[in-house]
Amino acid sequence: MKRFIICSIIMLAAAACKSQPQVADKVVAVMGGKIILQSEVQSQYMEYVAENAATPETKCKVLESLLYEKLLVVEAEKDSTIIISDAQVDQEMEKRLNYYIGQFGSKEKFETFYGKTTEQFKEELRGDVKDILLAQQMRGKVTEGITVSPEDVRKYFESIPVDSIPFIQSQVELAEIIKKPVISSDEKALAKQKCEELRQRVLKGESMANLAILYSDDPGSAKFGGLYKDIKRREFDPEFEKRAFSLNDGDYSEVFETQFGYHFLQVVHRHGELVDVRHILIVPKGTEEDMGKAKAELDSIFKAITKDSLSFNEAAARFSDDKNTKYSGGIILNPQTGLSRWDMDQLGQLDPTISFTINSMKVGDVSQPMLYNTPDAKQAYRIIKLNNITKPHKANLTDDYQQIQAAALSKKEAKVVNDWINHKLREGIYVKIDADYQSCHFQNNWLTP
Repeated sequence: MKRFIICSIIMLAAAACKSQPQVADKVVAVMGGKIILQSEVQSQYMEYVAENAATPETKCKVLESLLYEKLLVVEAEKDSTIIISDAQVDQEMEKRLNYYIGQFGSKEKFETFYGKTTEQFKEELRGDVKDILLAQQMRGKVTEGITVSPEDVRKYFESIPVDSIPFIQSQVELAEIIKKPVISSDEKALAKQKCEELRQRVLKGESMANLAILYSDDPGSAKFGGLYKDIKRREFDPEFEKRAFSLNDGDYSEVFETQFGYHFLQVVHRHGELVDVRHILIVPKGTEEDMGKAKAELDSIFKAITKDSLSFNEAAARFSDDKNTKYSGGIILNPQTGLSRWDMDQLGQLDPTISFTINSMKVGDVSQPMLYNTPDAKQAYRIIKLNNITKPHKANLTDDYQQIQAAALSKKEAKVVNDWINHKLREGIYVKIDADYQSCHFQNNWLTP
């Protein structure tokens, strides 16, 4: 069920637009005022069968996952503690869209294939993406605080029939040390000066939205004229929020510095504990000399590690510029699973070239320094250590504890979720299911009057 909630809206829309046969649409279910269309069931069904074998019950499972998602959204909308801002929707949409544009190779190819601009595409899917974010937050609240003990994990594994123990494909564990260029004071001064020049142009009457589109280095807002809507506290950089929540409607800030670069902003509208702002970001750029110094420093670290005068873990803690990995030995976690292992076919998500890098490495080897693009589109250098690589095998508690633990936790969460669903159904939330699906064998009591 969880798989369907986190499914790609963009892929579903692609299937609906291009590949699936045209069917007469109709409402097949209603959940608390939220409707589910036959086309939604068909879209998710098409995505599922592209990766899995279909059974006569597959469409029933798809409909049940949609009923669950709609229930989460309905309950999230009632919960005053769950708020999804426009900025969050924009960022999620941008992330998804960038990934799929990457699959096509260019924005132009993507737009040609679908016959619409990326902006039209995003606008059509905006409501769906917001619902996905609402559902994710509500599910997180339902399962908050659930844990499993080592004994729980052992009992779960022992409960799996021997002939059902999963087969684990080859996986790798990687660690990294990153060195980012130290931006010179001259480059910082140039970026700050450029930001101030743009601010003065705005104060003299030029459109801040137009200047943001043309010059801002913030990929999340530049194409929207620098606009972020419904910002709440603790969502953005503290220095950014300090300005955003201290000014009145229409006021402009001075130029200020954050971890991302130099900004100035205008408060568009403050409404309660939310604020809409427009901003321009100028990021100081590293020169060839700055990049050369970063590479030289990493070269020295690499040589110290390979000569055994410095351990990789110690080097990561002392020298890596990536705060997310430096204090865990540089280990790179798989964002899809939260675990340290990566299937070989997932490595392209981390870096398109990384498979080639580790192809000639043995466990314990460390790569030469490599240039790469960071998630915030800056350039840096890094070295990679191949901590482990497993051969295909049947799962066992010694080699695959993390994955078995995750499966045990998922099973425990599923029970809590099912109990929560049935509790909501007993409370009398309105559910109506079309006659075509009345014979489905659902996990939950959706058909109970």
